Amino acid sequence: MSIIVPVAVISGLGLFFGIGLAYASKVFEVKADERVEKIKELLPGANCGACGYSGCDGFAEAIVNEGVPSNKCPVSSKEILSAISDVMGLEEGDVSQMVARVICQGTWTNADMKYVYDGIHDCHAANQLAGGMSQCYYGCIGLGSCQHACPFDAIEMINGLAHIIPEKCKGCGICVAECPKGIIKMVPVLTGYTVLCANHEKGGIAKKNCKVSCIGCMKCQKVCPNDAIMVKEFLAEIDFTKCVNCGKCAEVCPQSTIHDAMHERFPYEPQPQEAKI
Repeated sequence: MSIIVPVAVISGLGLFFGIGLAYASKVFEVKADERVEKIKELLPGANCGACGYSGCDGFAEAIVNEGVPSNKCPVSSKEILSAISDVMGLEEGDVSQMVARVICQGTWTNADMKYVYDGIHDCHAANQLAGGMSQCYYGCIGLGSCQHACPFDAIEMINGLAHIIPEKCKGCGICVAECPKGIIKMVPVLTGYTVLCANHEKGGIAKKNCKVSCIGCMKCQKVCPNDAIMVKEFLAEIDFTKCVNCGKCAEVCPQSTIHDAMHERFPYEPQPQEAKI
C-alpha cells in the first residue's frame, strides 16, 4: 500500500494537469493564417535572403502579417507575384526582372599580374594584399568568392574571371554583395550592349594593365545616336534607358570593351588559356 498510494496520487496529478494543458491549448490557440502556407508554397523556396528576411518562410509571414510587398523577392516571376496577389486579395505587384553581370574582362591572360598568390582561396583575403594579384586594381580577383556564395550555381570561373550563367541567374544579388571589387552589377535582363570594364584610370595606365580595358577615348560617346553613352572619369557608361542596342559603340571601340553581353558567348576573347595563380 505504501507504494500504490503515491503512484496513484502522481498518476492522478499527471492526468489532471494533462487535461488542463489540453484545455488551455484549445482556449488560447492562435489560429494560423492559411494564407501563410499558401504563399510559402508559391514562393521559389530559394531561401537566398535577398528579400531581407531569413528565408521564404519568414518572407511569407511578413507578407501576411506585416503587409510587406511581395515584389521584394527578386527571384519571383510575374506569375508568382500574380498568384500571391490573388491569395492576398490585392492588385498584382510588379517586379523588374534583373540579372547579374560581371563588368570586367580581366582574365588571367588579359590582365597583367603583380605577384603570385599562395594563400586562402578567397577574393576577400587576396584583396587585402595590394588589392589582389591583378595589375588592374579595379578588376576581378578571380578566386571565386561570388561563385561559392551563389545559391543557384549560376556563376562559373573561366580563366580567372567570374562568368554569370544567365539562364541560371535568378537576380538575387548575393554575388553583388559578395564581390570585394564591386564589379558585379544588377542590370535589366534584356540589357544588351554593356561596357565590360570598371577601370577609372587614365587610358595609358588602364591599357598597360589590361588589354581590353576602357581607355576613355570617347569614340563610343561621339558615335551614339541616342546620347546613351558618356565617358565619366575615363570610363564609358551606358544609360540602359536610352540605349537601343544599335551596336555602333561596340563597332568603334578600339579596345573591344563594349559587347552585346546578352547574346555574345563568354568569354569574349577567342580561345582563353588556362592560367594558374
